[in-house]
Amino acid sequence: MPSATSHGSHRFALLAAASAAVALAAADTYVVVLALTDMMAGVGIGIDALQRATPIISGFLLGYIAVLPLIGRLSDLLDRRRILLGCLLVFVVGSAVTALAVEMPVLVTGRVLQGIGGGGLVPATLALVADLWPAHRRGTPLGVVGAVQELGSVLGPVLGAVVLAWSGWRAIFWLNVVAALALYAVIHLLGGRGLPAVPASASSRGEAAQGGRAPTPGRTRTARRGLVPAVTLVLVVLGLGATGLALAAPESLVTDVALGAPFVPFTGTSRLFTPIGVAGLGVLVVVAVLTARHWWPVLRRADLVGALLVAVALGCLVLTFASSDPEKEVVGPLGYSLLPVGALALVALAWWHRHAADPLIPRGVVGARGLRSLVVSLLVGAALVGVVVDVPLLARLTGAYDETGAALVLVRFLLAVPVGALLGGLSLRRLGDGAVAGPGLLLAGAGLLVMSRWTLQSVTETVPATVVLVVVGLGVGLALAPVNDAALADSPAHAHGVASSLVVVARMVGMVVGLALLTSIGLSRYFDAVRRLPDQLDTDALIGAGVVQVQTVFLGGAVAALLGAGIALTLGLGTRRSAAATDRATGTDTDRRPPFVAL
Repeated sequence: MPSATSHGSHRFALLAAASAAVALAAADTYVVVLALTDMMAGVGIGIDALQRATPIISGFLLGYIAVLPLIGRLSDLLDRRRILLGCLLVFVVGSAVTALAVEMPVLVTGRVLQGIGGGGLVPATLALVADLWPAHRRGTPLGVVGAVQELGSVLGPVLGAVVLAWSGWRAIFWLNVVAALALYAVIHLLGGRGLPAVPASASSRGEAAQGGRAPTPGRTRTARRGLVPAVTLVLVVLGLGATGLALAAPESLVTDVALGAPFVPFTGTSRLFTPIGVAGLGVLVVVAVLTARHWWPVLRRADLVGALLVAVALGCLVLTFASSDPEKEVVGPLGYSLLPVGALALVALAWWHRHAADPLIPRGVVGARGLRSLVVSLLVGAALVGVVVDVPLLARLTGAYDETGAALVLVRFLLAVPVGALLGGLSLRRLGDGAVAGPGLLLAGAGLLVMSRWTLQSVTETVPATVVLVVVGLGVGLALAPVNDAALADSPAHAHGVASSLVVVARMVGMVVGLALLTSIGLSRYFDAVRRLPDQLDTDALIGAGVVQVQTVFLGGAVAALLGAGIALTLGLGTRRSAAATDRATGTDTDRRPPFVAL
């Protein structure tokens, strides 16, 4: 039997590996900003058609947000570690497809897959914390996950800049492949010690119940069980290999008289619509059909109808706001068509959730504190995005900073967020969720109010500006772990994955919608200030109007943070130690999770 020390070391190692995977996905979220123009050129889009590059970013967000609740639900039905491994593999495939893409549809597909894989890592890791630590001791590991995720957001652009300095944009995504495969190996080798045991599969239980049927000889059954996965693995490798070869289209093969025939497109210029590309995709379809009896029952139990309705609603929201041009509109070109569709999907989801036997979001997950934690997460996202977007903008307006210098001004804030996240997690040892998140957001709100009075000179004053940015970053970071802790503590143990995914979704929605709304209000004030100028060609006056826009966004962020602080204070000021002690004394375990569905 493993000792308590070895068990503790194992769970910390598993947390470290999972957190590193979360950081990798977070880094990929921001690295594209630096490589966007190079990626456009790689798929034949000129710099003068920047609006056509919107799907490169919105595709990632779509994959990241829309499928999160389904992945959260799957992590409740299956071994969390297997979900982590699966998400890493999806991230690897998405990164490889992105690196090989020379066509816009293929590039967007790769980004969507990256979003699905990267986004799914977050709720699975947060739910893993709930499995490995009791409720009264989750604060620190939740803080670690939040801190590492925010640190990844800081390091992403830095690492991207380093890679771009010595290689092309495709190298960024190949490095993703290598890093994700290394993390896959580590998590796989660590195994599932400390996690709830997976019971025998439903099929084997059914066979045992049929006493009249003669059992299959052990040796034959073992051989068959070993052969099927091996054949499946071979087919997957062949399918992915052929598809990847079609996308890569090596010149030595394409130009060869004998070997180049499989690379000749049936029509057009698409590399996938070639004999080798179609063959590769066909093999993958065959694998999906042959293995359907394993994954289809799990997806059905996860509630495919509910997952589809959630994906439609969230997808419409993302595409409406993420594809808009902030300088001209709040709603994107398809927004007025997508928003009604999203609204109908939400109405249908509400009806389905009420009548489904086992809905995607189990009843009781979004309870009193759970709902409040989601609202706080939404407001945190709105406050966060205002700083991330408009601090570099204000720095550029001064004329004293180039693009890199403006980004370094923002780094002062970004570095403070993970520190605050870690401090917030540590504080939960002695304080309640509301006692940590509430003051943190009050701190952030106060700092944003100061920033709403900033002028061009304020940004150039290094020490005062740094102090304010650090205060705001610490305040935002302090709220991250308590919000996750409250959502996990008030959701049933069999729904921790879903609860974690909803917190992440709320924050991302707050960022997407908050950016559009705050920028719209700021631009309204900007154009109002421009109209009042006696000389609308006066450059200094126009810059002054731009400062008004930035101040408005900071003020909106302050309002969001202060509203979040008020709601966060209701999450509870005392610790949950007494509840945990009661569980131990009575022999109950509120953190116990029901058996997994085995594949």
